[in-house]
Amino acid sequence: MPPDPKPRRFRKKPVVVEAVRFDYNMTGFGICRCNDVPRGGQPHIHTLEGYLSPTIGDWIIRGVKGEFYPCKPDTFEATYEPAD
Repeated sequence: MPPDPKPRRFRKKPVVVEAVRFDYNMTGFGICRCNDVPRGGQPHIHTLEGYLSPTIGDWIIRGVKGEFYPCKPDTFEATYEPAD
């Protein structure tokens, strides 16, 4: 049977993630300052898509498979709520 071409609606499964608000001086929780990339010691995150540099105020999220990625504050607020 061929796939139905009509769009369907889906709801994101409830998942609890860990996240911190990025501050330029922080290290750890996915933030690296290694010199082996063109970032030259600037804070960045090794993501599944490559190296990304968060901006101050972004949320750094640890995903369900342990991966890290940045998230803009407005997207974070629309997607997540406190779990504890």
